[in-house]
Amino acid sequence: DVQLQASGGGLVQPGGSLRLSCAASGFDVSRYMMSWARQAPGKGLERVATYDTLNSIITYADSVKGRFTISRDNTKNTLSLQMNNLKPEDTAVYYCARGSLPPYAYRGQGTQVTVSS
Repeated sequence: DVQLQASGGGLVQPGGSLRLSCAASGFDVSRYMMSWARQAPGKGLERVATYDTLNSIITYADSVKGRFTISRDNTKNTLSLQMNNLKPEDTAVYYCARGSLPPYAYRGQGTQVTVSS
């Protein structure tokens, strides 16, 4: 049974940092493309970052390049997203997902990130 459990969201001031974590079960994250995606109020699901295992390539949305870093821990079967210099427009529910682009076959329940002063 594939499960993805995201955590680490919260309220942070502009310019602050958060680290999101995603615990995967039922499959090995090292064998699949894994992504972080987000959905802001009233908007569609947006891919934020992808870890392409097969080609060893990491890609980011232009809006987060230089600020967000995706990483993977194969020993713990987890995916992480380090978010620095957060902006109010980063406010969204963040999901970890299996795959590169939406719609995703598997997506966790999400964690809320709110950037506000």
